[in-house]
Amino acid sequence: MTAEVSTFHPLGPTTVEDWLAAEQPSDGSRLELILGYLYMTPPPTGSHQYATGELFVALRGAVRAAGRSDLQVLPGVGVRISTAFRTAVIPDVVAVVAAEAHRKCFESHELVLAVEVWSSGNTREERDTKIAGYAAARVPFLWIVELPDGKPATFCGYRLGESGYRQEIYAAAGETVSAPSPVPVEVATAELR
Repeated sequence: MTAEVSTFHPLGPTTVEDWLAAEQPSDGSRLELILGYLYMTPPPTGSHQYATGELFVALRGAVRAAGRSDLQVLPGVGVRISTAFRTAVIPDVVAVVAAEAHRKCFESHELVLAVEVWSSGNTREERDTKIAGYAAARVPFLWIVELPDGKPATFCGYRLGESGYRQEIYAAAGETVSAPSPVPVEVATAELR
């Protein structure tokens, strides 16, 4: 007796163009598109925004110190990951190669670094889909920060390899680390809380 397992996942009805035309919620929630389905995450907590701000400041300072006027560091902007797979997300912080930063959405090929700050509210499916999407879009660098309740923040830094991301940095005890990035940047993980 044999069993068949389908790996086909039907795409939802919402296109990237539909997502772009939709209004983002006014309460700070984020509306993202994953495989054609709209996902709304609640407004970020203060600790999430604090960590995001620290990462933004560290990365923006490093980009400026490196004299990289071709890179823009932006918090919370839309990124079209895949039109065919109907996926568009809003990373917490991005570094993009773009001459014009005043846009509603950036293309995946412009994305050099994506930063995601996750808490217990982010589902495993959401996390896995975003990481796979960034890898499929060939985003060179990815940072993931976890903010577990009552514990220090963890920081993982990834660099894209031939078949996906490989972890280069893991910090869980308040270390200051040299994060994989298009520019040299130090991240003081103790200051993410």
